[in-house]
Amino acid sequence: MASRDASRKARHMRVRKKISGTAAKPRLNVFRSNTNVYAQIIDDVTGTTLVAASSLDKDVKEKFPNAGNKAAAKFVGELVAKKAIEKGIEDVVFDRGGYLYHGRVKELAEGAREAGLKF
Repeated sequence: MASRDASRKARHMRVRKKISGTAAKPRLNVFRSNTNVYAQIIDDVTGTTLVAASSLDKDVKEKFPNAGNKAAAKFVGELVAKKAIEKGIEDVVFDRGGYLYHGRVKELAEGAREAGLKF
């Protein structure tokens, strides 16, 4: 029987076969651990991370000492969107990383949308 993380990775690889980020429309990738949430905007053509934010960032830690909750995830989504818009990125492809679109992943996506990212 496969572990929960192995199942997630298999789902993620299935999704990644179809989703790829380009310079014009990079990929917004989400990773969540038990204690933190991470977001990156990636150009898969060059293999570079254009923008990154996580609940480990100093301004997030100040506001949310317990960074593994929905409020912190929403703030990380807003933060990554603000950084992306500063760099001129408005359209992205959302990559939920094999996680269900629920809870912290959903809050991060909604926070990014409210801050101005389109996906």
